[in-house]
Amino acid sequence: MNVHHLELFYYVAKHGGISEAVRNMPYGIQQPAISGQVIQLEEFLGATLFHRRPFALTPQGKDLYDFIKPFFDNLTPMAEKLRGGVSQHLRIAAAETALRNFLPKVLQELRQKFPKLKVTLREGYHPQVVTWLLQQEIDLSVGLLGGKPPAGVNAIPLFKLPLVLLVPKASRLKSAEELWQRDRIEEALITVPSNEPIRRAFQDGLTKRKVDWFSGIEVSSVEMVQTYVASGYGFGVTVHLPTLKLNPKVMRLALEGFDEVTFGILWQGQRTSVIEALFQIIEQTARGLSPG
Repeated sequence: MNVHHLELFYYVAKHGGISEAVRNMPYGIQQPAISGQVIQLEEFLGATLFHRRPFALTPQGKDLYDFIKPFFDNLTPMAEKLRGGVSQHLRIAAAETALRNFLPKVLQELRQKFPKLKVTLREGYHPQVVTWLLQQEIDLSVGLLGGKPPAGVNAIPLFKLPLVLLVPKASRLKSAEELWQRDRIEEALITVPSNEPIRRAFQDGLTKRKVDWFSGIEVSSVEMVQTYVASGYGFGVTVHLPTLKLNPKVMRLALEGFDEVTFGILWQGQRTSVIEALFQIIEQTARGLSPG
């Protein structure tokens, strides 16, 4: 009997269906793959293990689930026991601003609870971090969320951040609204890449106002946006981050009526005791940072 097929059936039975199994698997796997491999298990056994709609285990499925459940239930605890306690390694991806200004305090508090914890930090942005999660290269990410995550990836929104326009301190501009009244905006637009939530939300806002203003300089991070604005290369769009110190050569203008972007956590699979503790610390810290 294929042990991997048994594992997939275990998650289907435990969570009450294939869709729910996908959302709770400890690694990335798509719904058709689970469905196909469970069908192979049923063909091997010559028995239907569960009814699909509505979900219900058959008598044979219940017998098999009762038999394999103790083994799969205890795999993670056994791994933790062999490691000498809980998992001692946590892999986190985050934007450079979060890595520098948000996570140090969070990880310091987490290490007080898990002194032997090893942490690997990786700089990344949505949707890049989603790919890393699906490929099991990281355990979670902290940063801006971009739309509904794919199957197998879970999201916890923490707070929303307003979009702002950064302009040089010497600019005579008093509000962003003055730009929308122009026939043409001459200043170069400095933005993060087009697949990031900030850029999409900004372009959506421009479209609603029937304003054409496309990126003239594309940079990799929100900190680089204000660096180039301060150097006189143009105007930049970013978010109002409570932890981000504003360059003295730059001033911030509100973007009234533009959609806010959401800051939160992405993760995949089961929440270990370390991840659970990390989530609690992050949520508590985020409440103190929320602009609202």
